[in-house]
Order: sequence, then structure tokens, then C-alpha cells
Amino acid sequence: MMRASSLHVGFGLVSLSGCLWFLACTPFDLSALAWVAAVPMLHAVDRAPTFRRALMLGWWAGVVETGGGFYWLIDVMQRFADFPWIGAAGVFLLFCAARALIFLLFTAIVCGIRRRRQVPMTLLAPLVMAGCELVIPQLFPCGQWITQAWHPLVIQISELTGPLGVTALLMMVNGALYDGLQSPRTARYPLVAAAAVLAAAFIFGAVRMRQIDEFLAHAPQLKIGLVQPNFAYTNDDQFSRQEALRQLAALQVESRRLEQAGAELAVWSEGTYPVALPRGFSADFAPESSAMIRRGLDIPLIIGADMYDAARDEVHNSAILLDRNGQVAGIYDKVRLLAFGEYMPGTDTFPWLKKVIPSSIGRYAAGTGPAIMSLPGPDGQVWRLGPVICYEDILGGYLRTVGKLHPNLLVNMTVDSWYGARTEPWEHLALAVFATVELRVGMVRAVNSGISALIDPNGRLLQKTYADDPYRQPRAADGIVVSAPRMAGEPTVYVRYGDWFAYLCIAATVVIGVFALRRRDPPRP
Repeated sequence: MMRASSLHVGFGLVSLSGCLWFLACTPFDLSALAWVAAVPMLHAVDRAPTFRRALMLGWWAGVVETGGGFYWLIDVMQRFADFPWIGAAGVFLLFCAARALIFLLFTAIVCGIRRRRQVPMTLLAPLVMAGCELVIPQLFPCGQWITQAWHPLVIQISELTGPLGVTALLMMVNGALYDGLQSPRTARYPLVAAAAVLAAAFIFGAVRMRQIDEFLAHAPQLKIGLVQPNFAYTNDDQFSRQEALRQLAALQVESRRLEQAGAELAVWSEGTYPVALPRGFSADFAPESSAMIRRGLDIPLIIGADMYDAARDEVHNSAILLDRNGQVAGIYDKVRLLAFGEYMPGTDTFPWLKKVIPSSIGRYAAGTGPAIMSLPGPDGQVWRLGPVICYEDILGGYLRTVGKLHPNLLVNMTVDSWYGARTEPWEHLALAVFATVELRVGMVRAVNSGISALIDPNGRLLQKTYADDPYRQPRAADGIVVSAPRMAGEPTVYVRYGDWFAYLCIAATVVIGVFALRRRDPPRP
């Protein structure tokens, strides 16, 4: 009876932690919970009667946290992959179980060390969690840092450490609270150290934000029209010429409206041009052609389109810059393709897989690398635009390669239509915020069904539209005009040195682990 009661308490505590974590995330946005969310889990795993029980509890905390944050995947699989409810739920549970490996590894390391040496959680928890979030691969990269997306002061350290520094801050505070609750007398020094580190992070953030704001006060501005089509995409065999012309006309009408509102550049979202363009496309079509892109526009335009390379039998997901004369001034092919959507893992090693998977899956070829689009501004200055397509705006490793090309502004074009309007578009936006701090440049986002937005180099969300579900509540094409700042584009510490902080955390964890193996504390009472 005692064992059963202990098990129930343990699962209750870790389930509470999982719930607190996902409630701290958007769209719930109870972000303060992230500073205490780990405390119940730390108590449960640290006091678990066996190492195996601790692992089970830690893993379950991750399952609950992931389930509450990614529940929208069930609807996606039902609506667009024709999965029955039970099948979608099964795949979703597998996804949760796999992502929970972050928490399983965290628990294994923390408990493995704490059962030999009473290293303060204030030190151990941030080191281990930052390392675990780095080494465990994720289909949709996300960590505890997402909970602080709307708090610019907290996330400024991302310029130095990347977003994993924010995770470390959160876990340091959680660890300090746990140490204080477990042993107030011996936790005095860890609590003071945690307070000092937190204060230093906030002071750095305040100083850097003020410095960036002083630069922004004198930075050139470019007015950009972000077109939000609100299209519901259909299968190729259901897509008629009339529908293509209707969509193109809607894009053009909205682009002209934004130009009249002052836009000096218009941006369409990912894959918006309704038909594939040939790889040799070098200029807009003639006015007498129904395929003309910039009809009635006098400003440059960036469009998202598929580009077909007949020589290689490849399709690229591309961004194309058309100048004021309709000439192609820049092309970028998406590099980081979405697994199981744009490409099927394993087809390079096993080409026969291409014959058995649906033609709509895995048909894209990856680009060769990041690119810069050069755009003459209205004041004569050349703007170096860094295009990123879809979820490339949340991939830290890839963003660093873009940052090394010295962009003045990031331009994101994406489609979030598949995921509904309630959760995923807001999560995607929250994750994208960190890119602006990591690279210290602004970002404009043209998203098919929202959320289109302007984010400044301090990670502040200055303007945004709404999230629409065009498959259930379709709206007419829409858009906004934003004023984006021209930043210098100098590489930050994070751009230059990458995830040095997380690797340092891993190295420190190894040192602590070796020390724990060499010397063991007496058992706790």
C-alpha cells in the first residue's frame, strides 16, 4: 500500500510539472510558471526509491509537457494525412514518447550524480538540461526557452548563449527553489549565487536593449507590405486554372493596396505563386500573359514559388526577388526541408523508397546554402535581405550560417495553414522571436494564414496580424505594412561561436560526474 501511494504521489508531481510547463507556453502564456515548473519533478525524481522509478517519472513529465504543447498534431494527421483518430493518437503518443527522451536523459544524469554526491540542483539542473536539449534531436526544435518569448529582458542573453541560455536560467531558478525547500540552511550559498547570475543576466539584457534602441532611433527604415493570402491549398489534381488565376489576382490586389499604403517592398508567403516556375526563370511574364506576377505594381516583390529543374528532375521551394523592372534579382532555395513533408528521410540511402511513398511527400530537393538578396533602398542604400523559408526561422544552427552573411534584415516566408489557428502559429511565432536576438537583426514574416509580423532586433513583437484556419473559416487576402530597421548585420557571439554555452554545460556535467564517481556522500536520511 505504501509503495502504491508513493508511486501515485510521484506520478502526480511529475504530471504537475508537465502541465505547468505547457501552460507556461503560448497560447496559454502563463510564462511565470516556467520559473517553478520543474520543482515538483525535481522532488519526485530526487526522492524516488529506485533509479528505475526516477527514470520512469522523469520521462513521464516529458510526455505530459510534450502532449500539452503539441496536441495539434492529432488534428493535422486526421485532416491532411487521412489518419483515423486512433491512428493519429498512436503516432502522437510515439512523438511524445520520443521527445520525452530529453527528460529521461536529464533524469538519468541528475539522479546518477545526486545518488553519489549531493551537488546542488542550483548548479546541476541548468547544466544538464541545457546539454540534453542540445543533444536530443527534435522534429520541431523547441525547449523551455519558448516560455519566455514575450519577455525581451529575459531572452537578451540569447545573443551570447543562444536560446539554451534561457533554459539554463529557468532551470537554475527551479533548482535553487528546490534546494531552498529541501535544506534552507545549506542552500544559502546556491541561492545567493543563483540570484547573482539572474541579476547579471537581466542587467546585461537591459543594457543591450538600450544600446540597440539607440541604434534603432537612427537606423534607416524600409516599409514592407506583408501579404497574408489566407489560402486553403488543395491537391494538384483538384487545382484548376480558374482557381490559380483567382489566387494570383487576390495576391495582386492586396499587394497594390499595400503599395498605396506606403509599402516600398511587398512580400508574399511561402509557395504562394500558384504554379511552378521553370528553373531558368529570369524575368516576369509579359503583361499580355495571364501568368504575369507584378501586375499593377511599381515596387519590388519577393514571392514564394516552386521552381522545377527539368534537367535534374528536381523541385525547389524557393523565394524569388523581382526588382522594379520585373527582373529576377535574387533566388533562394530552401535548405532545411521538413522531414516527412518536403522530404522522406532515408531516400538518399534507399532510393527504392521513392517508388512506394506518395508523390506528394518528399518531392523537394534542398538548396545548397543560405543566400543574400540585395535590394536598393529608397535612400540609395543597399539592403542585404536574409531569406528563410518556413521553419528555418527557428533553426539556430542554420540561422548562424545566415548571420555570417551579414544580413540587414531577415525575411521569413512560411505556410502554417496545415496546423489550425489556435496553437501552432503562435508557437512558431514565439520560437522565431529568438532569431532576432541571436543575430541582432529585425525579422518580417509573411505567413499564408498568419501570423504575419514584424519583430525588432530586441526580440519585441511590434506588429502582428492574426491566425486564420482557411480550411474551416476562410478569409479574404489581407496584409499589413511594417517599417523594418536596417541593422549592421555584424555577427554576434552566438553567430561566431554557436552553441559554445551548451557544450560548456556538457563539459561541466562530465567533470561533475567524474568527481561524483570518485567520491560518494553518505546516504541521505
